[in-house]
Amino acid sequence: MERRGAGLAALGALGRRLLWALPAYAAGLLGLGAGALLLALALYAGWRRRRRARERGMRLAARLQHDEEAAVRAAAAGLGAARGELPAWVSFPDVERAEWLNKVLAQAWPFFGQYMEKLLVENIAPSIRASNTHLQTFTFTKVDMGEKPLRVLGVRAHPGTHKKQILLDLNISYVGDVQIDVEVKKFFCKAGVKGMQLHGMLRIILEPLLGDVPIVGALTMFFIRRPTLDINWTGMTNLLDIPGLSSMSDTMIMDAISSYLVLPNRLLVPLVPNLHEAAQLRCPLPRGVVRVYLRGARDLRSKDRFMGGLVEGKSDPYAVLRVGTQVFTSRVIDDNLNPTWDEVYEFIVHEVPGQEMEVELFDKDPDQDDLLGRMKLDFGEVLKARVLEEWFSLQEGGQGRLHLRLEWLSLMSDTSKLDQVLERNRTIVTKPDPPSAAILVVYLDRAEELPMKKAGKEPNPMVQVSVQDVTRESKVVYNTTAPVWEDAFRFFLHDPVNQDVDIQVKDDPRQSTLGSLSLPLARLLDAPEMTLDQPFQLQHSGPSSRLYMKLVLRVLFLDAPENGGPTPPPPGQPDPPASTGGTHLPTHASPDARFGTEQVLRIHLLEAENLIAKDNFFKGVVRGRSDPYAKVRVAGRVFRSRVIKEDLNPRWNEVYEVIVDNVPGQDVEFDLFDKDIDKDDFLGRCKVPLRQVLGSRIVDEWLPLEEVKSGQLHVRLESLAPSPSAALLEQVLHTNSLLQPARGEELSAALLSVFVDRAADLPLRKGSKPPAAFASLAVRDVSVKTKTCAPTAEPVWDEGFSFLVKRPHVESLELQVKEEGGQLLGTLSLPLSQLLASEGLALDGWFLLARGGPGSQVLLRVQLGVLVSQQAEAGASSVSPDGGDAAPQPAEAEEDESGAGGLRQRLLPADSHPEPAEGPLGRLQLTLWYHGDEHKLVAIVHACRKLRPLSKELPDPYVSLVLLPDRSRGTKRKTSVQKKTLNPDFNERFEWDMSLEEVSRRKLEAHVKSTLSFMSREKEVLGKLHLDLAQVDLSKGGTHWYDLREERSSP
Repeated sequence: MERRGAGLAALGALGRRLLWALPAYAAGLLGLGAGALLLALALYAGWRRRRRARERGMRLAARLQHDEEAAVRAAAAGLGAARGELPAWVSFPDVERAEWLNKVLAQAWPFFGQYMEKLLVENIAPSIRASNTHLQTFTFTKVDMGEKPLRVLGVRAHPGTHKKQILLDLNISYVGDVQIDVEVKKFFCKAGVKGMQLHGMLRIILEPLLGDVPIVGALTMFFIRRPTLDINWTGMTNLLDIPGLSSMSDTMIMDAISSYLVLPNRLLVPLVPNLHEAAQLRCPLPRGVVRVYLRGARDLRSKDRFMGGLVEGKSDPYAVLRVGTQVFTSRVIDDNLNPTWDEVYEFIVHEVPGQEMEVELFDKDPDQDDLLGRMKLDFGEVLKARVLEEWFSLQEGGQGRLHLRLEWLSLMSDTSKLDQVLERNRTIVTKPDPPSAAILVVYLDRAEELPMKKAGKEPNPMVQVSVQDVTRESKVVYNTTAPVWEDAFRFFLHDPVNQDVDIQVKDDPRQSTLGSLSLPLARLLDAPEMTLDQPFQLQHSGPSSRLYMKLVLRVLFLDAPENGGPTPPPPGQPDPPASTGGTHLPTHASPDARFGTEQVLRIHLLEAENLIAKDNFFKGVVRGRSDPYAKVRVAGRVFRSRVIKEDLNPRWNEVYEVIVDNVPGQDVEFDLFDKDIDKDDFLGRCKVPLRQVLGSRIVDEWLPLEEVKSGQLHVRLESLAPSPSAALLEQVLHTNSLLQPARGEELSAALLSVFVDRAADLPLRKGSKPPAAFASLAVRDVSVKTKTCAPTAEPVWDEGFSFLVKRPHVESLELQVKEEGGQLLGTLSLPLSQLLASEGLALDGWFLLARGGPGSQVLLRVQLGVLVSQQAEAGASSVSPDGGDAAPQPAEAEEDESGAGGLRQRLLPADSHPEPAEGPLGRLQLTLWYHGDEHKLVAIVHACRKLRPLSKELPDPYVSLVLLPDRSRGTKRKTSVQKKTLNPDFNERFEWDMSLEEVSRRKLEAHVKSTLSFMSREKEVLGKLHLDLAQVDLSKGGTHWYDLREERSSP
């Protein structure tokens, strides 16, 4: 059947190819020329392109509808959380829920609407009427802020840059039913806003802090990043038909509104009169400047296609760099998937950490440019590194990488480093502009006694500030000779010694000059702290016309090594030379910034309640139960629980682990089903946002099941961040042994991250041909492999992988380099114990390959992170108390005859000793612990040592446990049998479901026994242990050695 299907597919493909020859045959048959044929093909390609565009539009519309429905559901979920459905103890690190603030906003919202109506009618409307002669009849006819208030989803507080400052970040969400109607009576035009959405992170700065009421002098508000803004306009087309507005569009208006809310724009609300620092707070000095070198990109996606997509071309890439309202666009590189720009841009940074740079790559097209990918970088990382040069992976559907170098330039208030900066800048060749040596900030405050150019009519003054060929303009203040601007302008200076700042005060619309001023910047170099704060006499103006300004100059100094470290190699390209036998190789691997940032999600599927009964008999007359099981989906993985027979309140107690990253939009989904013979019935579903788990570390909730009438699911989710500390490993292994469920795989103790960079000197194939090689990696039963490179003896893979590790002491990383056909080119076995002994639990360098050529080696970075749960963190700082009838005693480490005893003992926690002193009949090692969350007594039988044989032959020991006084089958447990040994290792876990109060009334009796023969049921008792559980502290899980006694001895 498979051969027949393949044959039919081949015939179909051949038929499609022959159809392409049909137009040429028809043209020849009809006697048409080649031009007619090409015209027909062009018309067909155009039709196909339009059809694909229409289909793409339909898909985008469907996706938009889906996203809108998801947003509505998310908003509904958020409103549900506000009503108290989330437990009060659910929180996120550093982020506080602000339900009290939302209640205040809801109460005050109608009064806020009254304030907005007064503000728009009495202040905003007159300004709009004065700004344009066509808008002199502009009025607000209705202002209604609606009933849905602004919501604050979370508040995060930061320490300020100094003691008189407090920073607050508010995650705000506004989905409002606002309605604002406007009218321009002159043009019979009506328009307005009916509904608006605003989502983003609003930063509020409380500064300065005062020693008197109201304690805070002013509030400064702004968005660090551009918020998501969506306004439902009504009558926008009519409004844009008004003369003077026809050149605008609704997109431009939305961009202008969004930009007005983003840095460097700030909204200052003074809380005390005559605040001296108002101008400085409204426009503070920047924190620094970041110089961005846009080097190039590699392996971009091809977007240009011809002949209706039959012929694949290349792309014409260009880059857009954006920091808040600062936007730069690179030049277009035609027909190149590996472009090189070598351009330099400089960004002013106001808030760090928080402010970030976004770089988008586009393919230039005649109609609409296609997105090739984007990346984002927080400037906090640049500040920390001072110089950061990397290949950054492109996200959001893009492929390839982007090469950037970023330098943090500090602001210096003296000229001590100016000559050094100017000398360094002369050595830098940059496009499109030369590098800057300094930054100038001009604080424009006010003017006094400006002249009136027309008798009896006061001017509308505005200011133009120019440095070289860059000009900034202030706002217009209408009908006054003493305008107050309170504005600020920033300029990059290439040579502050020889540059000037030119200022002109004009009467809007910029036809007549009210005064001018030219100031050499050399004056600032000699001023205290390079600052001038004074009134300046205007030239070509009135005799008493003055302009009040403050000018601040700062030198841009790179406080870092000159070269800033080695340049990372582009993916798929050889490194900068450092020779070994004529080929230059790097000394260390070069992973990207995301390498090693994964976390492990531990999913504890506990139980469910009140599930729906799906198994009915006699056509529903007799109601049965259900046989429930659960499916868990996260990060592309699917886990399935076992089936619980005939139970509407099942208890699974299963644990799953998966490696996750912090990509937005991921959920942990749970689907419950009733197992049936034919088709399983649906019992409900629920989900938890992955970002919530990663933020709060632990989520332990009863989740209501959706799409069904009843039922809820109890899950416990914990995110484990890898820690490069070997000191925590023993405690983690001990905690895992306590938390290990009776069913399921052993819990992971560490996360292994491996970056396979490249190989060198691989053996050649027959005929001296280089191999097309790939690398396969395996840890236990998990294996992955890299891509296959083009034939070369030095393949570059540049790929990273992660593995869950159960026992780092005994596991190893197995790597094989193979040819495409399967021939082995070299192997490497790396015990993870080497990582435990290395600094930072990481190894980075070249490793020799066995079974390969004499110089075959592979370049790797291998790092281990210990997975520390909250239980392990709590246990690491406490010492387990003694329990039972004997205290733990030190012992010498030795291995049993199997060679595994000593190794297993090294895996025990630090407070237990690896080997006991010799007891009368030997010793038994136990861990006793009460699991409060699951209401279980847990006993772990680790090992026995120095057992005393009762005959010449070695015994086959096992351990049996029973909870007295009840000797029924329900309280008995026993381990597996270990053959022919006096030092058996068991490491087996047992559980009893009972309350702590009941446990305290019980006594644990343990017998170490040996089977006499295969045919006999008699057992030989090697020793016993009797523990009163009321005398044992079960809260922390102590692990101890206990002496064994004779069977006939009293407890």
